[in-house]
Amino acid sequence: MTTALSSIRDMGLRAKKAARVLRSLPTKRKAAALRAIAAQLRARQGEILAANALDVQAAEANGLPAHMVDRLRLTATSLETIAADVEAVSHLPDPVGERTEVRTLPNGLSAQQVRVPLGVLGVIYESRPNVTVDTATLALMSGNAVILRGGKETVHSNAALEDALHAALKAQELPADAVQVIRDPARERMLELLKLDDCVDAIIPRGGAGLHRYCVENATVPVIVGGIGVVHLYLDSSFVQDAGDIEKAAQIVLNAKTQKPSACNALDTLLVGRAALPKLPEVVRPLLRAGVTLKADPESLAQLAQAGLDAQPASDADYGTEFLALTASLKVVEGLEEALDFIAEHGGHTDVILTRDDAQAARFVQDVDSAAVMVNTSPRFNDGGQLGLGAEVAISTQKLHARGPMGLRELTTSKWVVQGDGQVRT
Repeated sequence: MTTALSSIRDMGLRAKKAARVLRSLPTKRKAAALRAIAAQLRARQGEILAANALDVQAAEANGLPAHMVDRLRLTATSLETIAADVEAVSHLPDPVGERTEVRTLPNGLSAQQVRVPLGVLGVIYESRPNVTVDTATLALMSGNAVILRGGKETVHSNAALEDALHAALKAQELPADAVQVIRDPARERMLELLKLDDCVDAIIPRGGAGLHRYCVENATVPVIVGGIGVVHLYLDSSFVQDAGDIEKAAQIVLNAKTQKPSACNALDTLLVGRAALPKLPEVVRPLLRAGVTLKADPESLAQLAQAGLDAQPASDADYGTEFLALTASLKVVEGLEEALDFIAEHGGHTDVILTRDDAQAARFVQDVDSAAVMVNTSPRFNDGGQLGLGAEVAISTQKLHARGPMGLRELTTSKWVVQGDGQVRT
């Protein structure tokens, strides 16, 4: 068990040693370890939920926002879902050892590019104990060791989950140091992790913009930035020409905002083409029924008022804001080009167009420079599980190494293996 008194450097050295074991581990043994983790989560349900209840009670007493408490809370159902997700990852193709480039050179050398684990990951996150298991699962299956630093609000939950993970690893005769949780929530421990560049190969923050900025500004370890960004949906007039499409638009918008409002891929800003404005009340009425607060610019505010629907006037600060709650902003744009300009200024995570015009869809996909660009569907599908990657450690919004949901493949890198028979360079 990792104690609060363990120095971060000691943890890093132990993780580095464990990573040497993991990187050569056969797929079958990694999959068996994941199945053992799922079994431990189920066997220890009572103690895990009891520990989580302590965290939830403390969070509510300390006035943690409702969407953060929602991310923090575990139930018997959600814990079973987590265990099932672990088992699902155990069945995914193992990227380690995959040959991505194979060539024979004119001098007879055989050169192969082989996919290998990154090594040791440092993952920093807030309010989501499910991330502890998701990240450990993906790290192990991709042959990586991981050091996890959750927020102070998850200290009891993460301790109980680490105990379950260690029990599973020991049962499989694997090093428990492959997964370590920093139980001391002091910010100084996080700073030490960010500077542990001789042991840790990548830092992956999951949380708000402030956390990401802190990591980028203070780390000497490479940081993979992601999970933050404003999600836009542009409604083109071609998608509101008949009742069937209007109903589809309403359901997509409703799903985008309310299916999980605290998620990073939930809708933040609805951009409405001016020609589609008369149909806006029909599209957003289900949102209002679901308790969503709409912050609207003058044109959309007037259109909604005319239909007897309530909204609040939007301020400039309501655009470019990731709400993570049952709140969304509305803005009328002249058409596609103005929508593209707006998204270029405020987007980067997930952006959607609803249109029946193939040329407009193609222009949108080509122009929007985001981690995921979607046509005629909900942004909630920008998710590792939904895109067939299994669980994800984060959604990267940067362009180096990985972009979009980070599953098993995104937690690997490559090395060249060259074989010869006495060749020398001249």
